[in-house]
Amino acid sequence: MTENASTEPASRDETETESVRLAVYHGFARTGRAPSVPELSARTALAPDRVRRELRTLHVRHDLVLDPQDEDRIVMAHPFASVPLGFSVMGTRTLWWGGCAWDSFALPHLLMDEPDVLVATRCPACDTPHAWVVDRQAPPRGDQVAHFLTPMSRAWDDVVHTCANQRLFCSNDCVDTWLDRTGLERGYVMDLPTLWHFAGDWYTGRLDAGYVRRDPAAAAAYFAEAGLHGPFWGLPD
Repeated sequence: MTENASTEPASRDETETESVRLAVYHGFARTGRAPSVPELSARTALAPDRVRRELRTLHVRHDLVLDPQDEDRIVMAHPFASVPLGFSVMGTRTLWWGGCAWDSFALPHLLMDEPDVLVATRCPACDTPHAWVVDRQAPPRGDQVAHFLTPMSRAWDDVVHTCANQRLFCSNDCVDTWLDRTGLERGYVMDLPTLWHFAGDWYTGRLDAGYVRRDPAAAAAYFAEAGLHGPFWGLPD
């Protein structure tokens, strides 16, 4: 399920906002890092102050996340991240930070020039290293599980915290050990095939002009189609 672009003519402001959004996403896809304001200015032919204005607009719209201490710095443009949050994602020639388990497994579905990627992390409970070759054909093998801490209704309260706590563990026992140690409440646990199916189509179109984020109803329908359930996702049990 993906969103369709509006057929209405775009205003100049909307065109410039979209130009900056695309420059951010293609910069991440190409280099593995967040483009700077000067780089975005050169790529879009917009003045630096105009680029900053459009970045703030995109931040408010949840199309990217700016550093609250330095609004020239892009922290995340899902599924890309400019800071380490527990995952590395290695392609043929490029290395990306994976923003979370969800985003790391989504990257090969978005980066169509990559036949597959190597997703690497450590279990938060026992520090065991894990790595999977993730492609677009089938889920990787493994008994590991993903634990999502923050319900989707609160995901944007502190989105960096949310993403930093979507992690992969050796097993449910490791999830329990980590929860006991941290004093946190259990969120939602899924296996690798569910994570792969869930991540697969979520960001489809995000590198294209005219991309529109899903509204809450469309997001809930996507979650249900991916096999998720329960109030954590805004769905029935």
